[in-house]
Amino acid sequence: MSSDLTTEHLAVRCRLNGEDATLHARPHWTLADTLREAGLTGTHLGCEHGVCGACTLLLDGEPVRSCIVLAVQADGHELRTIEGLAEPDTGILHPVQEAFSEHHALQCGFCTPGFVMLAVGILEREPTASPERIRDLLSANLCRCTGYKPILAAVLSAQREMTAR
Repeated sequence: MSSDLTTEHLAVRCRLNGEDATLHARPHWTLADTLREAGLTGTHLGCEHGVCGACTLLLDGEPVRSCIVLAVQADGHELRTIEGLAEPDTGILHPVQEAFSEHHALQCGFCTPGFVMLAVGILEREPTASPERIRDLLSANLCRCTGYKPILAAVLSAQREMTAR
């Protein structure tokens, strides 16, 4: 992708990680590509077919695969990426991020942003979800390092932390 804004770029106005933003994208660019072009490289691209979940972010609070969402579809919506989880003023990590660290729920780290964003979406929408429900929802994302047990342990730990608040 080129940073040349002279060729048919559209303005995508959205609320990005709590702030009003305007992204510039060609009509065929995906949300993942557009965010990465804008410098938000925490959204990873894996399969680019909506299968692996590495590109998961929150669109109006719902986890979505940003590799299969066109950037223009985000116009007027709220986006949350991995970069927007920590407290902006203090840098204090989100409980899910803390739990991933504490439970060693990452190995190579490639799938981590997608799993973290999926977990945040689950826990914010269904704070009292059962462990079975959480396991089922997490199964939508893939980890090539087979770190599923620590990922599940981390999400369950974060759930306890978040509901205790």
